[in-house]
Amino acid sequence: MDIYSKTYEVQWADLDPNRHMRHSVYLDYAAQTRVALFSDHGLPMDKISQMGLGPILFREEIKYIREVKGMEEVVVNCELNWMYEDGSRWSFFHQMFKKGDLPVAELTVDGAWIDLESRTLGTPSDNLIKIMRQFPRTKGFKWMSVKQK
Repeated sequence: MDIYSKTYEVQWADLDPNRHMRHSVYLDYAAQTRVALFSDHGLPMDKISQMGLGPILFREEIKYIREVKGMEEVVVNCELNWMYEDGSRWSFFHQMFKKGDLPVAELTVDGAWIDLESRTLGTPSDNLIKIMRQFPRTKGFKWMSVKQK
């Protein structure tokens, strides 16, 4: 599977007082890339919400490697790191680059699906699981058993 990626130009509003990309923008770009990944596979967020589900995050972790300045382009990759066999929980790994292949950050995001009505952890539909199984995966990708909860 190819790595999925999106490119962003760092805007003035993305900068902090030190004139480099604000810490929360790394998370925003990663989130936007995940949303685009679902959408580009035929499941935009409005369709997922019509299924009664929404993504929730349990953990976001960032490793900063080098600074990013205004007007630079950042490429954000997105791959599944692990997923429960039933698709109920998952982890995405993001790598960010500038100037082609110069690494700037690595992000790991662990999450699940919430049932929008009951506000409890939800179960994805077979169609949602089928689509997620098509997503690019890290080299160390692992299927996790639901029993390992």
